[in-house]
Amino acid sequence: MAFREGSLEAPTRHPIDWKSEDFWDRDSLNDELERVYDICHGCRRCVSLCDAFPTLFDLVDESETMEVDGIDKNDFMKVVDQCYLCDMCYMSKCPYVPPHEWNVDFPHLMLRGKAQKFKQQGASFRDKSISSTDTLAKLITIPVVEQTANALNKNKTFRKAFEAGFGIHKDAVLPEYSGKTLRRVWQEADQEAEPTMAGNTTGKVALYATCYGNYNSPNLGEDFRKVYRHNNIVVDLVEKEACCGMPKMELGDLDAVEKLKDKNIPVLAKMVDEGYDLIAPIPSCVLMYKQELPLMFPDDPEVRKVQEAFYDPFEYLYLRHKSGLLETDFKNSLGDISYQVACHLRVQKIGLKTRDILALVPDTNVNAIERCSGHDGTYAMKKDTYATSVKIARPVVRKMEQQSADYFSSDCPMAAEHLAALSKTSDKATHPMTLLRKAYGI
Repeated sequence: MAFREGSLEAPTRHPIDWKSEDFWDRDSLNDELERVYDICHGCRRCVSLCDAFPTLFDLVDESETMEVDGIDKNDFMKVVDQCYLCDMCYMSKCPYVPPHEWNVDFPHLMLRGKAQKFKQQGASFRDKSISSTDTLAKLITIPVVEQTANALNKNKTFRKAFEAGFGIHKDAVLPEYSGKTLRRVWQEADQEAEPTMAGNTTGKVALYATCYGNYNSPNLGEDFRKVYRHNNIVVDLVEKEACCGMPKMELGDLDAVEKLKDKNIPVLAKMVDEGYDLIAPIPSCVLMYKQELPLMFPDDPEVRKVQEAFYDPFEYLYLRHKSGLLETDFKNSLGDISYQVACHLRVQKIGLKTRDILALVPDTNVNAIERCSGHDGTYAMKKDTYATSVKIARPVVRKMEQQSADYFSSDCPMAAEHLAALSKTSDKATHPMTLLRKAYGI
């Protein structure tokens, strides 16, 4: 039977069978890596994405046979190490994803490789530390520690020593920490407010603050609160939370992901039962609940319940707008906005809802840049991958500088700060929700 070139059907995703014995078998993994690498070598559409693909193609081109069978299997993991699970190859480039008979799921194959590597070798102290985001943040936001850590992050001498001793690149943008966390400053909702349903939205949301939103940027949570309540949406903070698990998943520590799931899902499912929809300020965290956890735990009804109630925050506002419930009483125009679309937002397959909402503001022009920032949360911090992250970010930075807009923005605050630091014209990034609050004048 002849194979079809590419697929005309919508992509589907198979569950991640990480509890099976075959998932952890090294020979089985190598066989699948060789099969998929051979398909990728014959296609090469993804060469402009992350560095996993140039790494693979260099290994092929420098081998004796100039084919995948010429690569030493011990080098297969060099490709895995360069993948940071942005999911863009699956969602935007690969013509051979299921239901195509070749059944290529490159990101989840890389995840399998990372999981085996973690199980066999563990991880460095650095990688374990920076992927334990909530644990690290709780330590750093102790009052005296917070002030010291923020000061040292800006000290060039310390950063050089920190790079040498801990492996965090001296030029990498590290987030500041706030002792006044979002949980400490949050104001409870007016209990007399009556939510208004529209379509599938209840008009009553619980904000999953995320590690970054709680410890690094509590002001962002305040922007969410102000904008949502201005639009007559009841908004409360999720009762308690742990990290969503994305950093641990990228490390390959799937047992840690399960433990975090067991902490978060019961709390979130309870809030869904109480009539709440769910939102989060970080696209990666939204994606974790919308896609990755349901694929890791396909038979868990509570995970499915949370998945169905989770929305990107601007997706939620857009759904309200379609029902005529979005306030358009904007007081301020925003001018030109250079807007980088985060990868983990793009792969949610909801369109550019952030752009669409900001474009409602009079005299506002939103120029979307649909290229990867190269940040990934940890990839751009590490000494061994910082230079590659900068290379990946360069096309976005060039676009930013060409546009020379009034504001630079991205739904991912960490990616935005990374890009702004590399740009000669945009030294500051402003979150889209902060811009929307400014437009409302609230």
